[in-house]
Amino acid sequence: MFELYPQYEYWLAAVQLGLAMLGMGATLQTRDFAAVFLGPRALLIGLGVQLLCVPLIVWGLILLLSPAPGLAVGLALCAAIPGGAMSNVFTFLARGHIALSIALTSVTTLACLLTTPIILGLLIAEHVPASFVMPTGQIALEITLILLLPLVLGMLRLYFRPEGAERFARNCIRASIFCILLIVIGAMGSGRIDIEQFGLANLSVILLLALLLALFSWLLPRWLGVDRPDSTAINIEVTVRNGNLGLLIKASLFPALAGVADPIGDMVLFSVLVYGGFATIIGISQIYLHGYFNKRMIEQAD
Repeated sequence: MFELYPQYEYWLAAVQLGLAMLGMGATLQTRDFAAVFLGPRALLIGLGVQLLCVPLIVWGLILLLSPAPGLAVGLALCAAIPGGAMSNVFTFLARGHIALSIALTSVTTLACLLTTPIILGLLIAEHVPASFVMPTGQIALEITLILLLPLVLGMLRLYFRPEGAERFARNCIRASIFCILLIVIGAMGSGRIDIEQFGLANLSVILLLALLLALFSWLLPRWLGVDRPDSTAINIEVTVRNGNLGLLIKASLFPALAGVADPIGDMVLFSVLVYGGFATIIGISQIYLHGYFNKRMIEQAD
């Protein structure tokens, strides 16, 4: 059964993200997004961390550790992809600023059409095939169908039928979390992440990256005076990255060919999958930590 999982992983992830955006949309109004863009300080700080600081951290790791080519490409790819819609779910559960989280995801995903080739070129130019082209059409389609459309439908649900909207949102989020569990079980059962083959040393490097991103994206916004719900959104957005997009770009960089060994491509695939696993674990801890402090802040305000 598990060997069939990779064939359906993309669609399961699409359903999970669609349900998450539908549920969160049912908690949001247009004024929530207007506030983000009219007072854009937190948004700009989040974009700065994502587009400037994350690549610099990865550049430092590559310079310091001199990893094997496959791992270097995997690290660079993790830096080049934006935050994923999963971060929106985690921010929602952590009582963070949901509209800011969704705005960061949307803007960085659109920006990645330009920034991803630049970041990859700066970090790993010698390993990027000359034929590489960003899958622009598919990214744009995913943004529209999986991110924006469910979000708008959820917001319309709240606008036209506010009664029961909160329960509707909770049910959608619960269904989304159930899909996450299926994805985790499927990925582990299908053997896509072979820890022994990946190697403990390489595993440690990916874990170090995930911890550095989580720590830096928590400390910097707080040092800059960003309030707690906004810093929650930035912290989780930077940590939980768009693994599905990473796999899509990996397939464009190193397409799998039947019967042809590709050690670099395999290492890149493992890197993206392993980072996603670590980021999910760290993201769950962020939900509890941020959720506790944000709840206390709300109670004190009341």
